[in-house]
Amino acid sequence: MIKNLARAIGALSLALAPLLPTPAAQAAPAAPAAPMAEVTTLADAVGLLKVTEENRTGYTSSSFRHWNAGEDTTDRCDTRAEVLLAEAVVAPAVGADCKLTGGRWTSYFDGQEVTDAGSLDVAHLVAPAEAWDSGASAWTAEQREAYANDQGSDVSLAAVTSRTNRQKADKDPADWMPPSPEVQCRYAGEWVATKLRWQLTADDRELEALKVYAEGPCEDAIVRYAPAH
Repeated sequence: MIKNLARAIGALSLALAPLLPTPAAQAAPAAPAAPMAEVTTLADAVGLLKVTEENRTGYTSSSFRHWNAGEDTTDRCDTRAEVLLAEAVVAPAVGADCKLTGGRWTSYFDGQEVTDAGSLDVAHLVAPAEAWDSGASAWTAEQREAYANDQGSDVSLAAVTSRTNRQKADKDPADWMPPSPEVQCRYAGEWVATKLRWQLTADDRELEALKVYAEGPCEDAIVRYAPAH
């Protein structure tokens, strides 16, 4: 009787064994979560900027590789084209080798309506030369390429008219702001967000200019950013 009971228990155990999770069958560890976005006022965000003198020693136009293959490496569109597609008010047609025709955009800096993708620049909100001055000179080439093609934040790159992008060049807010007053608070907030995202510094004049906006017309502005690394 006891032997028969033992055999029954053994058989039941063998039958249930495939149903019980084994270490190999358990769920794999979840991938690390993306950094949570920080949300704060413009004034508080400006206060988070570290202040140092700028240094452009060693910078060249090839220090930041762009444009690369973009977020979708199979779409034949480089970063510039992907940003233009993302920011189009009316989507353009996408031809061979990602040639864009038609479509319509509103230039961020000056509010101009544009219907020719070729007359637009995709601007770095904080120009690579300014980033170099502010800490990127110590980065690896891979980090600088990631910065130059940053689509992980929707404020790092922006479609603008070539004319205003040339006017902006590598200037910081102490020397240039968008000509459209209605976007200046947005620009100040996104400038600070980009610097905080990439742990870039500010110089004294830049910081004072940002404080003027943060304590004046942009006191209600909100800054959102997620650390890039």
